[in-house]
Amino acid sequence: MALKEEISDLVRPAVVGAGFYLEDVEILNAGRSRVITCIVDGDIPLNLDQVTVVTKAISALLDEAPFLDETAFTLEVSSPGVERPLTLPRHWRKNHDRLIKIVLTNGEVVEGRIAASDEVAVTVTSAKAEAQVAFADIKRATVEIEFNRKVDK
Repeated sequence: MALKEEISDLVRPAVVGAGFYLEDVEILNAGRSRVITCIVDGDIPLNLDQVTVVTKAISALLDEAPFLDETAFTLEVSSPGVERPLTLPRHWRKNHDRLIKIVLTNGEVVEGRIAASDEVAVTVTSAKAEAQVAFADIKRATVEIEFNRKVDK
């Protein structure tokens, strides 16, 4: 089993137990040490206290992991950045009403706001139209950054 999978299998129960999702594990070999990055997400954005709790749980597990041998490592735990693609139905739910850009498998581009989503498709609205897009037809989808968006409270 590859190291990435071993780490994922080890830490996933602790992350899920804390109420979050393990999105990915990245390993960078840096000379005589490693940088292990665990990308953790939730149904709502994580705050610093939550990241701290998950980091401590992951760190304790990795400190005892026999498959890491004696190689020194640095642990980084973070939430997914805005550049991370939307790939799962829960990503769409979490980003409801956010501005997105979808590249379809046929090359067409759909831009607008997430109006609704379910397990198989997303509804996107824009000033031009409303479109329902099946997840199976999406090549890549990302959240677009908005700096001056007014939010109703």
